[in-house]
Parts: sequence; structure tokens; C-alpha cells
Amino acid sequence: MPTTISGSTGVTFPAGGVGNTAGAAVGTTDTQTLTNKTLTTPNIDSAQVETVSGTAPLYMARAWVNFNGTGTVAIRASGNVTSITDNATADYTVNFTTAMPDINYATIGTTGTGANFQAPCTLNINRVQTSGSHVDPTTSAVRISIDPIGNGDSKYVNVVIFR
Repeated sequence: MPTTISGSTGVTFPAGGVGNTAGAAVGTTDTQTLTNKTLTTPNIDSAQVETVSGTAPLYMARAWVNFNGTGTVAIRASGNVTSITDNATADYTVNFTTAMPDINYATIGTTGTGANFQAPCTLNINRVQTSGSHVDPTTSAVRISIDPIGNGDSKYVNVVIFR
């Protein structure tokens, strides 16, 4: 059953759809149109977007990951991240499930070595500290390194991508 969404005419459901009387035939020319209705909490792929006040645009994360960077690297939770590559001590690549539209995205992150993120570390985006070389981001991945206290891996690594 097709549903038409138009910015000028609203949402149109074919006959037999939402709110039509019992017995209405699907595919007839009778329609119901919803116009000027407000969605207060729309669902987008299971994520909720709350109603906000103000006129500034919303820019949601395109990808995020929370992973254990010690021992065998393991993703705890993520969105649009397919895997983490452990390149070397405190050096990781975050691989996206769906590529970014270009490399002009913003990457932010936090790290910590213990409970409640004790002994926080510096997250270096696209910079591999061990070799001092710079690695450009790609549409499919971003490389990060960590400069922790004690020069080791971090137990808690969180990375978020905005575009």
C-alpha cells in the first residue's frame, strides 16, 4: 500500500488505509490526507529525535563507537561502525558500515583507563603517535591513536563522527 508524502499536500493514504471505514476497497480513488500535523517524537531507524526549541539545525552523529582498546579489541556498542582495526599499541582504525559522503567530517572522542574514566588520555585523530606520521581520513574509516599515561592502550575508547 503506497503512502505519498508531500511538503505541499501532506500525507495521503490510499483507500482502505488508516481511518477508512470497514470494507473500503484498497486501490480505489478515495483517499485521506493529513496536513499540518506535528510529529513530536519521530522514530528514525529505532532512534528517537526529541522535539527541541530554537532555530539552530540539528546535526546527528553519522557514526559512533564505544570499545575496549586493551588486549583483544572489542566493540561494546556502536552505530554505523562495522569493526575496529588494532594497528598497534594505542593505534586503531574505526571502520564505517556505510561510508561518509566525503572526508570533511568531524571526529571527536574520549578515552579512559579505568572505571569512571579515571586517568583520561588524549585522543589523537588521524595521527599515529608511535611513528609521528599523519594518516588522512577516508570515507570508509578514520584512524585514531591515543597518547595515554604510561604509553599503553586504553580500556575505554569512545569515538563519534559528525557530518
